[in-house]
Amino acid sequence: ATGGRALRWASGRAPARGLRASPRAPTAMPSWVIDRYGCNEVLRFTRDMVFPIIHFPNEVIIKVHAVSLNPIDLSMRRGYGATALNMKRDPLKLKTGETEFPLTLGRDVSGIVMECGLGVSYFKPGDEVWAAIPPWKQGTLSEFVVASGNEVSFKPKCLSHTEAAALPYVGLTAWSALKQVGGLNQSNCSGKRILILGASGGVGTFAVQLMKAWNAHVTAVCSHDASTLVKKLGADDVIDYKSGNLEEQLKTLPLFDFILDNVGGSTEKWALDLLKKWSGATYVTLVTPFLINMDKLGVADGMLQTGVTVGSKTLKHLLKGVHYRWAFFMPSGPSLDEIAELVDSGKIQPVIDEVFSFSEVPKAFLKLEGGHARGKTVINVISRQ
Repeated sequence: ATGGRALRWASGRAPARGLRASPRAPTAMPSWVIDRYGCNEVLRFTRDMVFPIIHFPNEVIIKVHAVSLNPIDLSMRRGYGATALNMKRDPLKLKTGETEFPLTLGRDVSGIVMECGLGVSYFKPGDEVWAAIPPWKQGTLSEFVVASGNEVSFKPKCLSHTEAAALPYVGLTAWSALKQVGGLNQSNCSGKRILILGASGGVGTFAVQLMKAWNAHVTAVCSHDASTLVKKLGADDVIDYKSGNLEEQLKTLPLFDFILDNVGGSTEKWALDLLKKWSGATYVTLVTPFLINMDKLGVADGMLQTGVTVGSKTLKHLLKGVHYRWAFFMPSGPSLDEIAELVDSGKIQPVIDEVFSFSEVPKAFLKLEGGHARGKTVINVISRQ
């Protein structure tokens, strides 16, 4: 081959060079978006959503294989939290005249890394990953999504993309409430009595499994038709809130060390009386007025009202010998790493109610809106997951 190349040059003719162009970077992608807040009819499919761009060195672009819906997607579709989220999107108000629309919903993602920023060393193209994207960023109901490397984790090896997509958002929400806010962990849970209100929802089913993985005694509250599922997940006692006065039923049981409240409403008026007094017992609720206050009162007054509310409630209950806390979803790749270990060890499994195709996103939203799901509503962006 070397001799042939020399002969061609010797003849005075340069070898022909085929022209090769770099593949053109995509500029648009299919997505489900909303252009205004409202009911299900605001969902719109487009093939012209702007392709995500890496703006910071620590970001990655993920090719989405599967996503799942959460109650926050329904709330955001209606405009819940718009004031606070828009402030987070543009805190210095630099984008004058621009809005958050078109807005892509969806927080959970399981997929494959396609591109990495220059500062990313932990991941490489081709890695199978999962993540929960914060609500102030464009969501996952798209062909591709951009995420911070700090929000991403390697997908559990034992799960398909469809299964993995059911866990990140609810897992991190429960992790925030139980571990980061509530102070529970593998070394201090053994023998503790844990009460989970709203145990059959996405956060509740994860919380039941996590507390059992950490050797706690779990009392779960749900409806009768969900009791078999919750028992299968490991709950020691299951209380049907429809079978009588829930407060009276729970008062017949020994007092609790920790309560996770996924229900809110009037529950906290009596639930804290079920805790052991002056023992460090803690009540954590995921139902808070923070975003609602900001939507109604504006940023400054909303934050002030929220601070006054949580401060007064914390002091009031502390004087009664129990701790009162609010918890929120917190994106965290390192926490997902720990959750993935629990999944791969068989201690936590996804709970899926129904799977839809990407063309059926409005139908999936209606399913979630109907309530009473036993597990997550998952959407396959790429079929055959």
